[in-house]
Amino acid sequence: MAATAPRPRTTVLVSSDLSFRQRVRETLVSLRWQVREAAGGAEALALLDAEPAETLIVDSWLPDLEITEFVADCQRLYGEMDLVSLGDAELSGQTRSPRRNEVLLAVRRGQDGDGAAWNAAPVIETARPEAAALRSDAMPALRVVQGVATPLPQASLRLPEFIGEDAAMLEVSRRIRLVAPRTTPVLIQGPTGTGKELVARALHRLSPRSSRAFVVLNCAAIPESLLEAELFGHTRGAFTGAVQGRTGRIEAAHGGTLFLDEIGEMPLPLQAKLLRFLESGELQRIGDNEAVKVDVRLVAATHRPLARMANDGTFRMDLYHRLSVFSIRTPPLAGRVRDIEELVGHFLARLSERSAAKSLSMEARARLEAYPWPGNVRELEHVLERAWILAEERPEIGVSEIEFGEEEPA
Repeated sequence: MAATAPRPRTTVLVSSDLSFRQRVRETLVSLRWQVREAAGGAEALALLDAEPAETLIVDSWLPDLEITEFVADCQRLYGEMDLVSLGDAELSGQTRSPRRNEVLLAVRRGQDGDGAAWNAAPVIETARPEAAALRSDAMPALRVVQGVATPLPQASLRLPEFIGEDAAMLEVSRRIRLVAPRTTPVLIQGPTGTGKELVARALHRLSPRSSRAFVVLNCAAIPESLLEAELFGHTRGAFTGAVQGRTGRIEAAHGGTLFLDEIGEMPLPLQAKLLRFLESGELQRIGDNEAVKVDVRLVAATHRPLARMANDGTFRMDLYHRLSVFSIRTPPLAGRVRDIEELVGHFLARLSERSAAKSLSMEARARLEAYPWPGNVRELEHVLERAWILAEERPEIGVSEIEFGEEEPA
């Protein structure tokens, strides 16, 4: 048990998600709370041992301790502390802070992120009447039962980067949460326009490396002759035109995450060099004889069938197995018809930030839902921006403003 009573308006916030901690901290500080942060359970226990807190806010998983055991230990050791858990831990008989509503508000804002994910109608289920004061049109779906603040089942699975409740997209969020705290390489596969870079950024955001660099290299966007230098770096005079040395993308990502987009376009000779780096953790800049030790977490993405390419010999089989230790597949929009309405609402809201808001007619909405979307979510975004412009100053986008690709205007 803590030796002294907790000071009022003090909290320990434990989460490996740096951006979540920042958003919660900003809200609580504005409400005159003192916030101490921990990236894991052991660090949180050390903070509480040094000075008890009025409230403990704990995320749904921890990188170092099993969440239910951590919560049970906190309840046993710090019985005078209010504990708000975003996970499934059972809480009963605990002390409740008189300022719990302020804490729940901060948690909600922390989960909101940039607002992209929370477009569903707000719902708060509560076992206690005071939590009803949190009702707001801007709130996500939260459940407060036996002292546990959690989003409702579907919302709890979805990350802020993604929109929609389709089972395939919820599975994407689930797999991101599972693998993000680890250093395991991840291969993201899916059609063009399905948000593979968003997946990579979410993996980085939820990882212990989130405060370090997230470096992107599109292997299809750089000429083959320059790709090696871009990836590994080079010294001055290493080749014609190398008037000064340059750090490569791998080295620039030291301590963070390297995202190799369209990895299927990487030429075979460079694949061999990348494999050597993954096996040894060392690289050599072009023109340099010394090896450099680099610590990066590699995330790769492709719209191409890498397994088939590996069997055909057009992609290295050993590199494929190295990259695909953990795989995440982004689903095509054609199989997510029920998510189109929510996506449309998100994109229209974003467009309204630059000019007067517009709505979509029922006929226009039906036309969008009947389209097969070969370009996926990216195409939907572009179609809506085009329609927005074609609608001019009218407040409603009609079916005649919905144009797809190269088809003749209606």
